[in-house]
Amino acid sequence: MYRGRMERDLKRWVDLGLLPQSSASAMLAEYDARESTFSVGRVLLALAALLLSASLLLLVAANWEALPRLVRVSGVVALIWLFHFLGAYFLGRGAKAVGSALLILGTMSFGAGIALVGQMYHLSGDAADAMLLWFAGACLSAAAFASAAVTTITACLAWAFLITLFDSGGLVSAVESYFWLVPVLAAIVLTLVRYTNAGRTRHLAYLLCVTWLGALYVDNPGLWLAISFCAAGLIAFLLASLPRSPLYGLACEAGSAPSFYSFAVAVIGLIALQSEAEGVLAEATAGVGLLAIALMGIGVVGARNGAVRYLGYAVFALEILYLAFETLGSILGTSGFFLISGMVVALVAWLVIRVERRFGRVGEASR
Repeated sequence: MYRGRMERDLKRWVDLGLLPQSSASAMLAEYDARESTFSVGRVLLALAALLLSASLLLLVAANWEALPRLVRVSGVVALIWLFHFLGAYFLGRGAKAVGSALLILGTMSFGAGIALVGQMYHLSGDAADAMLLWFAGACLSAAAFASAAVTTITACLAWAFLITLFDSGGLVSAVESYFWLVPVLAAIVLTLVRYTNAGRTRHLAYLLCVTWLGALYVDNPGLWLAISFCAAGLIAFLLASLPRSPLYGLACEAGSAPSFYSFAVAVIGLIALQSEAEGVLAEATAGVGLLAIALMGIGVVGARNGAVRYLGYAVFALEILYLAFETLGSILGTSGFFLISGMVVALVAWLVIRVERRFGRVGEASR
């Protein structure tokens, strides 16, 4: 997506005489040579490694009763070392895609070994303990080989750890203390992301933190928690978005993610605050605050951060519809509600068009 947009922009600048064709071709060639550039071959190799890992895990789950315990454990340990050794070999020869796939197999084999040992010897503990041990091993592998692929596996294991903390009724009381380890795991993943240059994986860590905050509120709903989310998210958003902020430069290095996810936390806090409100007036006040936050996000950083802009649009439109349903909808009935909803959506569409045109003029003036 980004490459296609960049190619169109370069072609336009060449046609306008702003850039020579040789420079445009050199820029595209440099981008295509980057390790982070999308490659179908790399993706297919990673998928093949994951499928083979799934077959290995299912084989372990079959509990090979016909084989002695020592043979089973030795076999899995040998696979772990073999995959890592071959991964190091291919990485050293420059075959990074094959090396990454082998490291994925080695990391998944380590998880299979944990499952096999626990299965054979009926070790005490639960899935959360196993996920933590697996996460630690994956972190060591990612750091030792500076592997972006294994860093992505560590992020997935952090998600798996969060999922194992819940049952059908909510947070499992026996592992409630583990719940507070989730942001620590996210911080470790972000550290590995910077070390291994796994830029896209950082979104998994950010989403993990946002999901953790949502789970925290669902399990412990309260007015103070909703206010805390809103205030913390708003402060973080301003620190990441305002040019005069001392953290602005650091946030810019991380791209659009800090502004977007902090803005999302502020929105979640206001939605929670609205759910805690009692009475139409209090609920409407929280709704107006949500509309104000949406407009503020669009105004502060919307011109340079499309993710925040579109989230602001969505929040503004949905909140307008929600307020119309809660107030006028109950008075005018279904047909009146749809009539007002259509008018509101048309108004929002008109505002969005005006804002987008304004942002477009600002972007052209800054070139």
